[in-house]
Amino acid sequence: MTDVLTERRVAVLGAGKMGSILLQAFIKTGIVGIENLCATVAHAERAQTLSKQYSIRVTRDNRAAVESADVILLCLKPQAVSEVLQEIRSELRGEHLLISVAASVPTGYIEERLLAKVPVVRAMPNTPAMIGEGITGLCAGSSATAQHLQIACGLFDTVGKTVIVDEKYMDAVTGLSASGPAFIYIVLESLAEAGVKVGLPRDLATLLAAQTTLGASRVVLETGNHPALLKDAVTTPAGCTIDGILELEEGKLRVTLIKAVVKATQRAKELLFT
Repeated sequence: MTDVLTERRVAVLGAGKMGSILLQAFIKTGIVGIENLCATVAHAERAQTLSKQYSIRVTRDNRAAVESADVILLCLKPQAVSEVLQEIRSELRGEHLLISVAASVPTGYIEERLLAKVPVVRAMPNTPAMIGEGITGLCAGSSATAQHLQIACGLFDTVGKTVIVDEKYMDAVTGLSASGPAFIYIVLESLAEAGVKVGLPRDLATLLAAQTTLGASRVVLETGNHPALLKDAVTTPAGCTIDGILELEEGKLRVTLIKAVVKATQRAKELLFT
């Protein structure tokens, strides 16, 4: 797959936060040759800065970028998708692969705005991608094949893990893994504040909270054990942990986090239309 991707010409339309993260990952891993990589931005000054920074072609012309590409990544806000598709659709052919990173935009919405039958893959990465620890949900549109999904996985594997899901789950993926880091940061910040409350220096409390969060997550991933079992293993009879858990339950932390993901998922369904 790496060999296949290095031969593909990739255009990133919208080199904003996520677009820039992906560009950096593609260049760092060498999965796409620099000579085969281009990006677009809205402003000329930004184009010059990125072109110099990454040593790639950066332009304001979406149509020109598409014309010289095999794989096109739409790294756009949901509300901008329709306008950009209108701009580039005359350049799109069935041989292209269109990968959309726009939150909440269904593959069908994209397909019905194209002139040709173009394979579309929908992707939902999250911000830990910036350090290669992201996770991206991927789903195929009506014309996308297993090979198209494999290409998309190859690209997004450069910024973390990938999972292929049915499109009906994509808004839930957005609510859980795309919004989830913000929820985890609040939990982490609260743990650090608690450390300060009980007498720890702030930098030490933050380090302890962050490493504890990281370590607990890795145990779940590497053992495959249910979090409830791992929680029980830490919770000794009449110990400190059970008293802390009682406070969490009384404070309704569990139900609050569940409701946060549900609310974020509901909002994901509305983004395109607001």
